[in-house]
Amino acid sequence: MAEFERHVFVCTNERAAGHPRGCCSAKDSVSIHAALKTRCKREGLGARVRINKSGCLDQCEHGPMIVVYPDAVWYGFVRIDDIEEIVQTHLVGGDPVERLVLAAGCVNTARCPHHVCGA
Repeated sequence: MAEFERHVFVCTNERAAGHPRGCCSAKDSVSIHAALKTRCKREGLGARVRINKSGCLDQCEHGPMIVVYPDAVWYGFVRIDDIEEIVQTHLVGGDPVERLVLAAGCVNTARCPHHVCGA
């Protein structure tokens, strides 16, 4: 089997209800993961693109989160309606969906305006 061109991780982490950072699973990430797998399979990407659930990507305030490697593209606030565009534009076409890409100042930094301090 050839190597995958891209590996896509969809955060499906769960936290207790009421946690200040929230969690991706409470924001429909499990359905997003399923829709992404279905759409990629329909597009014939199964041998080229691997879709996986992931644990916490530590970007809870931006969820639901998707990260695409080796591109190192971090998508935030993803909705199920965004799946078609992610598949067609990025996974098929090779261009990230810019409107969903997290700003550099939001990925892995406490300076992000969405970050809940002390959580």
